[in-house]
Amino acid sequence: MPNFINYDYNQNAMVVINYLDQLQPGTFEFAVQHLITNKIDTSVFHPRYKNEKNGRPAYDPAILLKVILFAYSKGITSSREIQWCCQFNILFKALSCDTVPHFATIANFVSSYSEEIGEVFDQVLLVCHEEGLLGNELFAIDGCKMPSDASKEWSGTLKELKEKRDKIKKLIRHNLNEQKRQDEEMQSDEQRSDRIEQAIKTLNCSLKKINNFLDDAEPRMGQGKKPKEVKSNITDNESAKMKTSKGTIQGFNGVATVDKKHQIVVDAQAFGEGQEHHTLAPVLIKIEERFKRLKISENIYATGTIVTADTGFANEANMKYLFENNINGYIPDNKFRSRDPKFADQKKKYGKRNQDNKKRSSKKVIPASEFTVDAENNRCICPAGNVISFREERDDGYGNIKQYYTGRLMQCRNCHLKNECMKNPDSANHRHGNGRQVSFIVGRVEKINYTDWMKTKVDSPKGKQIYSHRMSVVEPVFGNLGSNKKLDRFSLRGKTKVDTQWKLYCLVQNIEKLSNYGQLAA
Repeated sequence: MPNFINYDYNQNAMVVINYLDQLQPGTFEFAVQHLITNKIDTSVFHPRYKNEKNGRPAYDPAILLKVILFAYSKGITSSREIQWCCQFNILFKALSCDTVPHFATIANFVSSYSEEIGEVFDQVLLVCHEEGLLGNELFAIDGCKMPSDASKEWSGTLKELKEKRDKIKKLIRHNLNEQKRQDEEMQSDEQRSDRIEQAIKTLNCSLKKINNFLDDAEPRMGQGKKPKEVKSNITDNESAKMKTSKGTIQGFNGVATVDKKHQIVVDAQAFGEGQEHHTLAPVLIKIEERFKRLKISENIYATGTIVTADTGFANEANMKYLFENNINGYIPDNKFRSRDPKFADQKKKYGKRNQDNKKRSSKKVIPASEFTVDAENNRCICPAGNVISFREERDDGYGNIKQYYTGRLMQCRNCHLKNECMKNPDSANHRHGNGRQVSFIVGRVEKINYTDWMKTKVDSPKGKQIYSHRMSVVEPVFGNLGSNKKLDRFSLRGKTKVDTQWKLYCLVQNIEKLSNYGQLAA
């Protein structure tokens, strides 16, 4: 029988180690240690500390920052797990220099030092610039929608939340009546009584929660020319319901701007809205201010830097912003592929999954041309001979002045032509429904159509070549953070805290690039 050295895992040992020896060059932990120790000015955190004369010594923010960044690089966001790692994991012990910060200290650092972490983000970006990792040739902008620590079930308009409160009150009354009935009948079903009592406690907590919110709540309005009320959320009213490929989520949209040369994130912001239209201008302004403040460039867009983004950022207002500010942008509309001959046979080429599904034929109705309109007197007569109401006259956003007319409910409800005139005639029977709606162009507004201007740019051979780089620049960053760093949700609430967490993850991306392509890799 072979003779092996005896070993026993269940034993304690005193091992003499040097913490710096555990941080091997070429690793992420070495890059974090070197950067924060030698390049980053962590004194930006110092004004928060007031223990010069009294109070116990505090954990050095440099130590906390190293530990948190390393934890995020491993997909660890739980402050309790980070504390455990500092106690038992040798790499965490090396970075923390054998200190074990309490999980509350770690959580407070992430959630309370947003401005300071933002300054660290700027300092790391400046280091990237000094080491030649920024090309400033092309920036790609995109958003990554993820759920946060907010309950989707507790969202709704104020009206919906009030209806939810009424339902909770009814359930409380029902359970109280059931409890009273049991007492009167002297029933001795203790398990049922306990369940009813627990249900009443839970419902009372929910009622108190929703009452506290509705006492001070105001309607949350969306973005756009005509803002409409969007769903509020009781657990985190700065988050939003968003549609994604994985279903509807309650969370935030992490928008990142990535430089083409080495995929350095030059801007990272979290927004509590699903629509990306209104995020373009704030992102571009922030980048220009940051580059000017860091003395990278006085006007980054004047140097010819190209900005690309997907169709989610395309609307007339954004195209106008790019045109007026002389920003060399390439943002296609959602018909971009359909105009490109190269994609004409794409669905046939890639099989059944991408073939056109048989769409239901749209019901043909009496066209608006059959209506008689007197634009000067704001008068419109439908094919049945009824006068329908003038609603408004406005610019439709495409350079046309239109008049809009709507039939009254009582008119269309009993009209003998309603089946031929309306796509869904049953809707005329709804309590708050409208009748047939038509619009007519009555004039033109002489102005530049910025969407057409962008179409011309993007559809050109040069535009197609430039835009083809967008996906290869920004998507690998999201892939790295999602697959390698296990970022699939934000673990915090509130726009400021989520924005800080998003910046920390993007810091991990930038530090990795410094480790791989900067002086540390030499």
